[in-house]
Amino acid sequence: MKYLLSTILFLPFALFSQQTVHLTLHNGSLKSIPLEIPGVMNPNLNPLSNSGVGLAYGQEVFYFINGDKRKKALLFVVGDQFKEGEVLEINQLIDIKNKALKNL
Repeated sequence: MKYLLSTILFLPFALFSQQTVHLTLHNGSLKSIPLEIPGVMNPNLNPLSNSGVGLAYGQEVFYFINGDKRKKALLFVVGDQFKEGEVLEINQLIDIKNKALKNL
C-alpha cells in the first residue's frame, strides 16, 4: 500500500517537472552562430546547418550579440510555445531580438 501511495503521489511531479521538447535549431544564414545553453551545451551552428536538441521547459538559450562572446543576450526560454519536433530558425530569431534591443 505504501508503494502504491508513493507512486501515485510522485507520478504527477515526475511527469510535469521534467517536460522536455525536442527541437531542431536551424541556421539559415551564411555565418556561424555560437549559442550558449547553460548546463546542456554550447553549440556553434555552422552556416546552413541543423542541430537537434532536447531541452527541458524553463531552459534558457543565449546568443552572442554580433558574435561577441562578452555580450550575450537571452534568445528564448523553452516552454509550451514550442511544439515537439519544431524547427527554429535561429538566425531569424536573432534578427528579431537584435531589432528589439535597438528599440530599447
